[in-house]
Amino acid sequence: MVKPNARLANEIIDRILELSADAHAQRREVAEDSPAFHGLTGAIAAYGKLLALLTSLQKREEFDRVVGQRFSEHVAAVN
Repeated sequence: MVKPNARLANEIIDRILELSADAHAQRREVAEDSPAFHGLTGAIAAYGKLLALLTSLQKREEFDRVVGQRFSEHVAAVN
């Protein structure tokens, strides 16, 4: 079962992916040397950085959960 906070994180990541895809589509429709193109390029880069951060946090949370569980099992076995 997925925890509520993990579900929310997945929903946020999905939404950021949608926004990024929209920005990519819009960018294809504007002139490359226009302010709109450069603004969309910046937005796409920001979405990428945010996705990298959120997925990194998800991996860290999973790592902490697994290590914490193993540590608890080890402590229980020792006691």
